[in-house]
This record gives sequence, structure tokens and C-alpha cells, in this order.
Amino acid sequence: MQRVDDFLAHQVATRPKARAFADATGHSWTYAAFDDAVSEMEAHLIATGLKPGDRVMILSENCLAAVAAIFAALRLRAIAVPVNARQSPAEVDKIIAHAKPAALILTTQISPDAMAHAERLGAELLKGGFGEVQIGCPFGSNPDADSEDVAILLYTTGTTGEPKGVMLTHANVRFGGMTSATLRGMTQDDVVYGVLPITHVFGLCSVVVAAVSEGAFVRLEPRFDVAKLYDALRDGVTLFSGVPQMHAVLMAHVKGKGLAKLGSETLRYVSSGAAPLDPTWKREAEAFYNVAIQNGYGMTETTAGISATRNPIGVPDVSVGPALPGVELRIDESLPGGGDGEGEVLTRGPHVMKGYYRNLEATDEVLDANGWMRTGDLGKFDDAGFLHILGRSKELIIHGGFNVYPPEVEAALNDHPDIVQAAVIGRRIAGDEEVLAFCMVSDTCTLTEGDLRSFVKDRLAGYKRPKRIILAKDLPAAPTGKILKHRLLNHFADQL
Repeated sequence: MQRVDDFLAHQVATRPKARAFADATGHSWTYAAFDDAVSEMEAHLIATGLKPGDRVMILSENCLAAVAAIFAALRLRAIAVPVNARQSPAEVDKIIAHAKPAALILTTQISPDAMAHAERLGAELLKGGFGEVQIGCPFGSNPDADSEDVAILLYTTGTTGEPKGVMLTHANVRFGGMTSATLRGMTQDDVVYGVLPITHVFGLCSVVVAAVSEGAFVRLEPRFDVAKLYDALRDGVTLFSGVPQMHAVLMAHVKGKGLAKLGSETLRYVSSGAAPLDPTWKREAEAFYNVAIQNGYGMTETTAGISATRNPIGVPDVSVGPALPGVELRIDESLPGGGDGEGEVLTRGPHVMKGYYRNLEATDEVLDANGWMRTGDLGKFDDAGFLHILGRSKELIIHGGFNVYPPEVEAALNDHPDIVQAAVIGRRIAGDEEVLAFCMVSDTCTLTEGDLRSFVKDRLAGYKRPKRIILAKDLPAAPTGKILKHRLLNHFADQL
């Protein structure tokens, strides 16, 4: 097997009647039915004139049709370009202009945002075994011969300026899927809760591709809903990967029911990504789930995974673990703020992207001739060789001549039981930078800024304490739940 779609072919050949996917429409597929839907979607793409090397943009939220469209593009030897339908028209239009897709598939049956884009872009209704979608052909066939081995093109989110398309090869995606499945001990008996967007690398590679590689069953959800998550985890789900906000909201939801623990009889693996773990929160979460909380580190450019923990329950480790098998890691201490074992994280291996699509200059900035990729993250190794992420190199705050790492300040704030999630950034002032904190709280929370100042006083050195702490019911976030720090200043400008 050399291609991502070979995973599906293997499941059809060996376990055609096994459950593959279900979604919020109430429909479900066996692997044989999944294969039929992919073939039908592929035939429609061929009828539009699509050729190998063309880009197929799937503007969607999690559903059966989205998975079918991705695998149909791969089977056709085209390049799948999953894009979250919740992005704004301006964001979507920038990606369309850059990727020049030969076909545009919108999962309008499940996503009101996809329907809004379809009406705006003039797509046409298409029905089949994959459900209902809208399809358009904005550019017509225009194959890219230089991208023959590329499987997936993912556009980075949460950044300013023009979008950058990350080219992930079939080898990248296969490695990411198989490594994720191995890390989780995934088997054909597992039931995976798929709420992480499959238009992003974590949900696509670590959930969907991993599950298809092992023949597991995925319950797809288009959007995070705490009540649905609670019900699913108590109704057969065995694997759940999320981001800190999902875990925090679920714990608050269960607490609101007067319960201390989730009480699932089947859940065996829980992971939290996209943000560092806090020791206090980790203990509370493990007691809540009665399962070890695993942490990991990765990014779109590394097919999700770079390192991950494999800890038993109760281990206080809050690192992101050792490098995954086959992955190399080192620390470059030459950056400002580096030294004494701290510096930028560099990585090399089969997980590293081919490059940025149609952007050689940006590719050369992060990839060197020897295959090492600069992650832009600051980190260090502990005595056990486990990696600790200190923060983004561009987010390092230098206040009064001292280095302030936002994750450390966020961890102190997150220790407070009324804080759902905290985000810390620096703001330049005359001759210095000041520390600003933004904290998400529940609707019924009566916490004040003064309360939090008193709370962190004994937890943080003076130079690390925030100059301002803003309390809010919501923080600007990507569809994955990751806080978009670059939007915080503008979003809360009237409170600063």
C-alpha cells in the first residue's frame, strides 16, 4: 500500500460489513457502503472533467459526504483541499483564488454555512449515496504536475496575511494516520468520537485516517455540542481526542448535573492537544474521566504529530512526551530568548510536509537542505528526554528584561476553578512589553479581575503577573477550539 485510499481498499477487501462512519444526519456506512459512496463521488468528479493533479476543495463540516469527497479526490489522484465552511467569505475566497480548484464540493446537507457559501458561489445540487452536496467548477481542470505525490492541501488558519497551503504527501498522511492509530492502540473494535474538524490536520489524520487504517468506527459531529459529547461518551465511545476548551466545558456541564465524574463504561483513551497541560487541571481531568490524559505536540506542517505522551493515569508529567517513532527533534538555542537548553524546536522525519503550495520563499524559510523544519515554537527537553513547549517564539514576552512564557501564566490562571480557559499575550509599550491575560468564564461566574490578581500573586513572580486580566464568556477561536491570540487585542479593544 502506497496511497491513503489504499487503507479503504484494504478494509473493503477484509471487513466490508464492518461499521465505518455515522454522522448527524442519522445515516451510517459500512466500509462497503463507504467505498460505494466514494466511487459514486469519483464518477461525478470525472464527469466534470477533473484530472489527476487537479485540486478538489471540500468546503464542509464533519459529515459522511465530506469524508467521501476527500477519499474520492484521492482515488482519482487529485488533491483534496478540505476547508472549514465556518470561515468567512473573504477567507474562503482567498483560498479559492490561491488553490484554483477544478471542483468545489459543499456539504450543504449538514452545514448552514456551507449552504450560504453555495448560494454565494453559484454551486448546483448533487445527490447520491453520499447524501446531498452542492458542486461547482470555479476554474476547470488545471492539473499541477509538480504535486503528483501530494494527497492533501491544508490552508493554515489563525494567521494574518495571505493563506499558506500546506502540501501533505500520501506518505505524510499515511505515516500520520498509522502513527496516531498505534499511539492510541486503536483496533477495529474502537468507536471514535469525531468532533475535531476533519478540515484540519488533527481531525483528518489523527481521527479519520487513523480509524480507516485500522478499520475502527467514527461517529462524526459537525460542531462541538457539550450535551451530545456527554451522551456519546456514555454510549459506547472508546476514544476521544479534543482540545482543552472541550474538556473544560464538558467537566463544567457534568458538574452542573451534580456529578463529579463522567461515568463512562467504555472510554479508554483521552487526549488533549493544541495547548499545554496544567498539572492541577490534569489531575482533575483524570479523576473526572477515570482515564489517563495524554498530551501531544504537532502542527499542520508536520501532519499533526511530532511527540506524544504514553503515561499511565496519575503520572504528573505535563510534557508533550518524547518524539514519535521515526521523528527526530532538536533544540536551536540561537534565537533571542534562547540558551540554557531552551530554544526553537526543530524536527525532521516522514511527518514533515513537502512545502507550502506555490510559495517557495515561505518553504525555504522553514525547511533547510537537510530536511529540518523550524517549528517557530520554543521548547526544552527534561532529564527524561521529554519535550516541553514554552510557547511560540513570536509570542515570547520580554518584560523588564525577563522572559515571560505565556503558557506558564496561562497555567497559573487555569488553576482557578472558575476559569474555563486562559490566553496570554504581550503588548508593546514604550521601551517594554506588558503581559495581558484574557480568561473565559461561565455565564454564572461572579469572579472579578481583583479576585484573579490575588489568586495568581503567590503563583507567579512579579514580572510574570498580567498587567490586565479581561474576563469574558467567549474568546475568539478557530473551529478547532484553539484561541486565536492575534485577534484578542482588537476583539477586546474597548476594555483595554
